[in-house]
Amino acid sequence: MNGPTAGGRKRGAAKGAGHGPAAEGRKLSRSFGWLAFLGTLLVIAGIVGLIYTGVATLTSMLLFGWLLLIGGLVALAHAIESRGTNYFWLGVVVAALNLAAGVVVIRHPEGTAEALTMFAALLFLTGGVFRLVGSVVVRGPQMGWTLLQGAFGLLLGLLVLFDWPHSSLYVLGVFFSLALLFDGLGLIAIGIGGRRIVSMVSDRLDDRGAGRGAERLDAPAPATDSPPKAPGDGQK
Repeated sequence: MNGPTAGGRKRGAAKGAGHGPAAEGRKLSRSFGWLAFLGTLLVIAGIVGLIYTGVATLTSMLLFGWLLLIGGLVALAHAIESRGTNYFWLGVVVAALNLAAGVVVIRHPEGTAEALTMFAALLFLTGGVFRLVGSVVVRGPQMGWTLLQGAFGLLLGLLVLFDWPHSSLYVLGVFFSLALLFDGLGLIAIGIGGRRIVSMVSDRLDDRGAGRGAERLDAPAPATDSPPKAPGDGQK
């Protein structure tokens, strides 16, 4: 029987290349590229937010309000699905609270920012005091770092509290912008690192495939046809 033709071998090779490790590597590389692109957008948004902190504060409050509204609608849908059970009214109450809080935050973003800024200042104060007292009482190996963290939290809480309510115009916006900035830098690092790893793996697979192909080309072709026998062979 005749072996596969040259056209069939080319079509098989093209089909294997379209579904092989090289194609998967290209897909992964594109995915990591999109991650890096998203990280770049987040970094740009974080830098813009650090410049316009008031706009960033209002934006974060509006996003927070819409998230509460969406969460309330989802909770209400789950409560309706679970009607007739013991958790129905609890789900309804949670959904109503989320919806009400979302409406209040969206209609009064400045007042919500002031309340959350006061809450953040109190958290900084209490956290700093507990760290300072705990580091002095325990006196562990990380006492210096704990004292530094406690002093920084206490100082930050006092600065925010003394400048309140004016501090509500920039504190939350700075935190929101810094979160975007660091998240974007993390995505960029993951995207660039992932593309490098995929490129290295693809190069190794290509080198290995080229080596195997060279070995197959160097190997002698197996004999398919036996030599013809003479008329007197096999007779005594």
